[in-house]
Amino acid sequence: MSTRNKRRYLFALVDGGGTAPPELGAARRLVERGHHVDVIAEDSMIDDVAASGANFRPWTYGVNRPDRSPEHDPFRDWECRSPFQLLTRMLDGVLTGPAPGYAADLTEALPECRPDIVACSFFAIGAMVGAEAAGLPYDVLMANIYGLPARGMPPFGLGVQPAAGPMSRARDRVVNTLVKRQWNKGLDRLNDLRKSYGLKPINDLWDQVRCANKVLVLTSSSFDFPAELPPSVRYVGAVLDDPAWAVHQPWAPPPGGEPLVLVAMSSTFQDQINCLQRVIDGLAMLPVRGLLTTGQAIDPSLLRPSGNITVAAAAPHSQVLKHATVVVTHGGHGTVVRAIAAGVPLVVMPQGRDQADNAARVVARNAGVTVRSDASPNEIAAAVRRVLDDSNYRDAAERLGRIIRDDATSGMLVAELES
Repeated sequence: MSTRNKRRYLFALVDGGGTAPPELGAARRLVERGHHVDVIAEDSMIDDVAASGANFRPWTYGVNRPDRSPEHDPFRDWECRSPFQLLTRMLDGVLTGPAPGYAADLTEALPECRPDIVACSFFAIGAMVGAEAAGLPYDVLMANIYGLPARGMPPFGLGVQPAAGPMSRARDRVVNTLVKRQWNKGLDRLNDLRKSYGLKPINDLWDQVRCANKVLVLTSSSFDFPAELPPSVRYVGAVLDDPAWAVHQPWAPPPGGEPLVLVAMSSTFQDQINCLQRVIDGLAMLPVRGLLTTGQAIDPSLLRPSGNITVAAAAPHSQVLKHATVVVTHGGHGTVVRAIAAGVPLVVMPQGRDQADNAARVVARNAGVTVRSDASPNEIAAAVRRVLDDSNYRDAAERLGRIIRDDATSGMLVAELES
C-alpha cells in the first residue's frame, strides 16, 4: 500500500468478552495493511491490543476494568431476575451511564491520534457522540448477528425463528414496542450528552448507531436471518481468529479413537460453573474424549473432571476443531461460527445475551441442537449422542461452514473499513 493511501484509525472498544477478538482482528488486519491504528480500550485488553499490533490507550473516564474477573464486571447480568432489570442494568452500566466518559476520552485522544475514521464497539455509544461532534466518520462494529429491530428480524434475545404468520408477526410488534420503550428510558441522558457537544437530539436510542457511516456486521448473512436493513449495514464476514490469550497455549489431541467433544462456554463469567459440571458429568456417560476450556474468568480447579474429560483454562480452538466431532457451547457468536466454519455441529446451551438467538440460527440451519442451560447430565448426554449419531447435522455444518470460511477470507471487512 502506498504511503498516500495509508490512514489513521482510532478504535473505541468496550470489553464484551467474545466481541474483543473479532474487533481486534479488524484492527490487526488494518495494521498488516500498513495503516496506523490506535485503540482506546480497557486494561483487561492490554495484551490483546498488543498482539494486534495497534497502540493501546486506556479509558480514563469511561468504564475500565483491570481484568475479566467477575468482581470487576460492570454488567453482572447473571444476577438479573427479569428482562427489564437486565435492560436497565445495560443502560446504566454499559450504554448511556458511561457514555459521557467514553465521549470525553475519545475527544481527548483526537489531537494526538489524529484519526481519519473512528471504529466503535456497538456499546461505545459515547464514543460515537464524540466522533460525530468532531465531524469524523465513524463505523460501528457489530461483532455478532444484527441486533437492532428490523422488519423480518425476530426480536433480539428471545431465541425464536422469524415470524411466519399473523400471530408471530404480532409477537414481534408487541415485543419490539416494549423493548424500545425500555431502551428509550436512556434517551434523555443520551440527548443531554449530545446537547453538551453541540449536537441535535435524536428520537430513538439506537439512532446513534444508525447515524454511523457504516454498521459492519461481523458475521455471514447466510448465518443470520434475512431482514430489511438500513443501507448503511454491511455483512462483512466473521473474524475467525482465536483470542490472543489462547493462541499459543500448548495442546495435543488426547489419546484414543473415540469422538472428540470440545466444551466451550464463554470467556467471561456468566455463573456457568454448575452448567459446566453437568456437561462433564453428561459426557462421562458417553464413549467420547472431551476437552473443556474454562476461559479467563473461571478457575479450572473449581470443576471435577471425569476420566475421559480434560479441563484446561485455554486451548487454541482453531487447532482443536480440526479434530473435534461435536462442540458443546453456551452459544456465543465467536464459538458458534468458528465451530461451523470447521464443519463441526453443535449442542447449544444458551446462558443469556445473544446466545439464544445464535442457537435459533444453528437450529434453523440444522447445524446442531439446543438444550436448556439447566439440563441434567442425562439430557446433555442424549443431545450429544443425537448429534453424534445423525450425520445430517455435520453435513449441514459443513455446507454452511464453506460459506462462512469464504466470507471470512473475502476481504470484505478491510475493504469496507478502507473505502
